Amino acid sequence: MGLGLLSRSLLPCCRGVAAALGAAAARCHPLPARSLGGAAPARLWAPLRPPGVGEPPRAGGGPRKGVAGAGGGGEGEGEEEEEAEVEVELEELLGPSPLSTSPGAQRVAVVHPAVKWGPKKPQLSTAELQIAEAVALVDTLQSWTILDKIIIPTKNPDKKFIFGKGNFQVLTEKIKKLSHLTAVFLNVERLSSLTKKELEDAWGVKVFDRYTVVLHIFRCNARTKEAKLQIALAEIPLLRSNLKNEVSQLDQQRGGSRYIMGSGETFMETQNRLLKEKELKIRSALEKLRRKRSILRNQRKRREFPIISVMGYTNCGKTTLIKSLTGEAGLQPKDQLFATLDITAHAGYLPSHMPVIYVDTIGFLSDLPHNLVESFSSTLEEVAYSDLIVHVRDITHPETILQKASVLSVLKNLNLPSHLLESMVEVHNKVDLIERYKPTEENALAISALHGHGLEELKEEIEKRILKATGKKILTVKINLEGPQLSWLYKQATVQEVEVTPEDGTASVKVIISNSAYGKYRKLFPNSKLFIP
Repeated sequence: MGLGLLSRSLLPCCRGVAAALGAAAARCHPLPARSLGGAAPARLWAPLRPPGVGEPPRAGGGPRKGVAGAGGGGEGEGEEEEEAEVEVELEELLGPSPLSTSPGAQRVAVVHPAVKWGPKKPQLSTAELQIAEAVALVDTLQSWTILDKIIIPTKNPDKKFIFGKGNFQVLTEKIKKLSHLTAVFLNVERLSSLTKKELEDAWGVKVFDRYTVVLHIFRCNARTKEAKLQIALAEIPLLRSNLKNEVSQLDQQRGGSRYIMGSGETFMETQNRLLKEKELKIRSALEKLRRKRSILRNQRKRREFPIISVMGYTNCGKTTLIKSLTGEAGLQPKDQLFATLDITAHAGYLPSHMPVIYVDTIGFLSDLPHNLVESFSSTLEEVAYSDLIVHVRDITHPETILQKASVLSVLKNLNLPSHLLESMVEVHNKVDLIERYKPTEENALAISALHGHGLEELKEEIEKRILKATGKKILTVKINLEGPQLSWLYKQATVQEVEVTPEDGTASVKVIISNSAYGKYRKLFPNSKLFIP
């Protein structure tokens, strides 16, 4: 998918064996976790009101702490102790790595290698648009300043120095002339550790690729422990690369034995082992959070609230759309890349007053390595359990077709059920910026999430597809008020309206009911009159 889906310590720079071994004990201060991840289940799938209650489900809230179950207070105390141990372990995993340092404030030159011909030449984009996206990534980082933007042609971006000898010399001269320059952002997917070191030696400044820049943006924007763990997992390959550079520098500076006294291990072996142990612990912690999400998902399933995942390229307007659909005042959309890293849930109503949950997801980006996307797979797997996907596109973006291809590529790689991909609703957002816009794609809906244009049509389309996907029906039931039908419907369905006829003691009840509950109702009350619109 070209999803898009480092720590403040992106770059290779350990300062010796003692620092590398000693910093392992350092810990970071945990931020409060309030999202849909397992670390803070309250924000993800919170307890919702049972069907029929007049208030929509609330996305906030959560289970009360300290409430003992049937087993008494001892069980609650044991759970609290276990949670405390998990918190300590998470703090250790999320602490600063001795193999990375914070990039801090940077004054950068953005360099884009433009492939002019051959199989590597982009078909749906231009060098100018690609460097514009690279500039937008840098602008997301508040402490980074762009000194220059440079496009240099290349035949083969996979070469050691990316560029041919002549163009590399031209680029080097340009970089050397930039006073106060501290870094170069080379707009390629990933640099090998050897290429990175050679470029830094040639230019005398730090060199970043898209992987490290995006990972640093993720680190700055992460709020929950799950997001931080996923970023820490994505950083492992970078730390391994930095380790090779560190060992190489140690060999050149010291020579002689590289064994750590008395251990029988070289420095390289020790650090590789520590990194492997850290990776296993991170994966284990993420698995625990995944299991918690699974429990919450099952609870949600029993309540039968339809789930709608809102997805799209980064900064396409997903959060703005959810705010408009739900009226949730607390949502604060930001005009920046990767403003949303954690899956969050928001309650809303469809035209029939059916309560639904809208899920805000991480945005996608083109040209990101597979293992960066893979690190967020535990979060993205939630999409597979949705009832419907709404794909939001920024129709004003010059690369909107490429962005659509990137999003669809990632969705296909997630191995989603075929019915989810086939029933997906495509939304063309920001049409208020284009005069008399009409979608050319069949079944696409034109909207302005900011100004509300087209939202009623979108809600109606969502409802139509949700009813089909979930097997729910909207019908009116004629009941006797003295019988148990009304009570049963409030428990097993979503009651929309009750119109009482006092003369004969009956009522017409409009409900949203699942196929299974509908079958039970017909069995229990065979003489009840049903009206399906």
